[in-house]
Amino acid sequence: MLLPRPLTLTLALASACALPVHAQSLLELVQAASTTDSSWQAARAQLDAAEGRAGQARAGLLPSAGLSAGWSLADTHVTRPPVDAHPQTQNLAISASQPLYRPANGIAYTQGQRGVDLARVQLDGATQDLLVRVSQAYFDVLAAEDTLASVQAQKAAVGEQLAAAKRNFEVGTSTITDSREAQARFDLVRAQEIAAENDLRVKRLALAQATGLPNADPLPLQQPARLPEPTPQDVAGWVETAQAEQPQVRAAAIALDIAQLETRKAETGHLPTVDLQAGYSVARYPRGTVTAPGVNSRTNNASVGVALNLPLFAGFAVQNRVRETLALEEKARADLETTRRAIAQATRAAYFGLESGRGQVSALEAAEQSSKSALEANQLGYQVGVRINIDVLNAQSQLYQTQRDLAQARYNVLLGTLKLRQAAGTLNLDDVRRVDNLLAK
Repeated sequence: MLLPRPLTLTLALASACALPVHAQSLLELVQAASTTDSSWQAARAQLDAAEGRAGQARAGLLPSAGLSAGWSLADTHVTRPPVDAHPQTQNLAISASQPLYRPANGIAYTQGQRGVDLARVQLDGATQDLLVRVSQAYFDVLAAEDTLASVQAQKAAVGEQLAAAKRNFEVGTSTITDSREAQARFDLVRAQEIAAENDLRVKRLALAQATGLPNADPLPLQQPARLPEPTPQDVAGWVETAQAEQPQVRAAAIALDIAQLETRKAETGHLPTVDLQAGYSVARYPRGTVTAPGVNSRTNNASVGVALNLPLFAGFAVQNRVRETLALEEKARADLETTRRAIAQATRAAYFGLESGRGQVSALEAAEQSSKSALEANQLGYQVGVRINIDVLNAQSQLYQTQRDLAQARYNVLLGTLKLRQAAGTLNLDDVRRVDNLLAK
C-alpha cells in the first residue's frame, strides 16, 4: 500500500505571500502563481473536501445521541363508565447508541482515510503541473524576446547591406539587382519583426494569466549559459523512480486500494450488526390520565440494552453488489497497469528528449561559430568582388536563424529538465530554484 509523500512543496506554495507587481525571477513568479492559480486552488479545495468526508466516515464508529421533547392535549369521552377527560402529556427523552460490531463502518472509515491520501496525491500532481506551466510561460517570453531581438539585429544588418548596395549602384560598382535583393530581404525581415512583436505580446499575456501579475518582467539567462545535467544519467533509473513516485501512478494505486475496500464492505452485507443502546425518558401528566383523571402524575423510564440485527434475505442485492465491486476492482487494477505503462513511456520520452535537446545545443553552438565565420568570409568576399550581395544576405539570415534556434534549444533543455522530473514525480521547488540560479540577477 502506497503512503502519501510529505507535501513540502505544496505547503511552501500555499504559504507564499503576495509579490510586487514586477516579479523578476522564476521562483518569484511561481510563488505568485500559487496564490491565484485556479487549478491549484481547486485541488486544494478537493483535499479539504476529502478530509471532511473522512470525518463523516469516522462518525460511523462513534456514539450518537439524540434529545426529543413533546407536548400533546387529548379530548377523551367514554360512555361506560362515563368519563369526560382532557389529559395533557409532556414528555422529554434522551437516547444514545454505540456501534459494537459494524464492519462496514470500519471499512468506510479506512476508505475515507485513503480518500484523503488520494486528494493529497492529486494536489501534489497539481503543484508539479503549476511549476511546469509557469516555467513554460516564463521561458516562452524569454524565447520571444530573443527572437524579436535577433530579428531586429538582422533588420539592422540588412539595412546596412541595403544602404551599401545603393551606394555601390550609384557609383557603378554593382547592379540594380543587388539593391532589389537587399530591399526584398529587408521587407521580409520587417514582416518577421511584426510577427515577433505580436508573438511576444501574446506570450506576455500567457505569463500574466499564469501568474496573476500583468507586468511581470522575466530575467534572462546568464551568459554564457550553463545548462544542468540530468541525474542519474540512466533512463532505467528515471523510469523506476516514476513507477514509485509519479502522482498519477500513486493515485491509481490508491484507487485500487479503495476499490478493494469497497468489495470488502459489500461482502459485509451478510453479516450481523450489534449496537449498544441506552435511553432515559420522562413523561408528565398535569391533568391526569384517562384511568386517573385529575391526578398529576409523572413517569420516569430508563433503559439499556444490546440490539442485534441479522439480515436474512435481501433479494440477492448483496451478491450482485459484490459482483459489481469485483468488476470495478478489476477495472482499477487495469487502470493502474495502463497508467504505469503510460508513465514509463512518458518518462523515457522526456529523458531522450532532454538528451536530444542537449545535443542540439552543442550542435547549434558550433553552428553559430561556423555561421559567424561564414558571414565574415562572405562580407570580405563581397568587398573584394568575389561574392555577390545575395551571398551576404543569406549568410546573415543563416546566422540569425541559428542564434534564434540556439536560444530556443537552451530554453527547451531547461524546461525538459523540469518536465523530466515531473514525469518521474520528483519535481519540487528546489528544482525550480536551481533553474532560477541560472538567470542573470
